[in-house]
Amino acid sequence: MSWFGDPTWETHIRHRSRIWLYILATVVMAFLVLPTIIVIPMSFSGSQYLEFPPRHWSLRWYANYLDSSSWMQATATSLEAASLTVLLATPLGTAAAYGLFVSRLRWARLLLLPTLLTPIIVPVILIGIGVFYAFVKLKLVNTLTGLVLADSMLAIPLVVMVVTSALKSYDMSQEMVARSLGASRPRAFFLVTLPQIRFAVVTSAVLSFLTAFDEVVVAMFVSGGDRSTLTRNMFNALRDQVDPTIAAISTIMIVISSLLLALSQVLGKPR
Repeated sequence: MSWFGDPTWETHIRHRSRIWLYILATVVMAFLVLPTIIVIPMSFSGSQYLEFPPRHWSLRWYANYLDSSSWMQATATSLEAASLTVLLATPLGTAAAYGLFVSRLRWARLLLLPTLLTPIIVPVILIGIGVFYAFVKLKLVNTLTGLVLADSMLAIPLVVMVVTSALKSYDMSQEMVARSLGASRPRAFFLVTLPQIRFAVVTSAVLSFLTAFDEVVVAMFVSGGDRSTLTRNMFNALRDQVDPTIAAISTIMIVISSLLLALSQVLGKPR
């Protein structure tokens, strides 16, 4: 029996006809990934300056990072701020997305959703300036509280978008059934809805952490002194002198980000 007479074979797309697509995807991935990958071998250079490829391999700059009290203090501040941002932005963003999704008021979705997404629409430099002037009056500049509030403002829109996308594919009638059987709305949400959008919530938490951990523009305005973040110190180090320690720190941040994304895939996997 010949397959060529089969209509499904005649419309079947072969890999050979997709070669151009594979090549394009490879070029785009290389363009996005190569600058990041190049940093990794540079961090193991024993030279006084950044160089690629390294002529001498060494852990010198990792030791310099770990032995520096200023770098360690900045790292602790960034980790603390990012963790608190997760605890603040994830519940608030999830609640906002859920509230807008179940709202029967059309104008609420049309007005409130764009408002919640404003921090990722407006240039970050403008947000940094506005937050700085507001925090000066509130005496929150160079404080952990101010840093967490500023980072949460940038993270909440991401949580709203991810959770809203998950809710669009969720059948709300399941929660309605639970409520018709006597469950309150909060109980129905935590027992029925939340387990089914768990992957989106975990992903949102990871994105919130990475947003706060990697943020530099707003941190330049609201952090400093004993509460200076890791990225702020890295930016200052690049401005004053090219310190190869930055390559070692960047490699560590890449590893942390990759592990968190992999962990979100594992924890968010449906049972």
